[in-house]
Amino acid sequence: MGSFSIWHWLIVLLAVVLIFGTRKLRSVGGDLGGAVKGFKDGMQAASDAPRRLESDGRP
Repeated sequence: MGSFSIWHWLIVLLAVVLIFGTRKLRSVGGDLGGAVKGFKDGMQAASDAPRRLESDGRP
């Protein structure tokens, strides 16, 4: 009773598609993907900053 089966999730997915439509869901997915990519790029830049300071040689 505590877990959902695959059929529950398929019904929820069908309801979401019927409510929002596929075009809106596609744009939301693209926006979310862009946000995740921006976050990963920012984290990469932040982790590279200490390495650049160490290799600079200045105190």
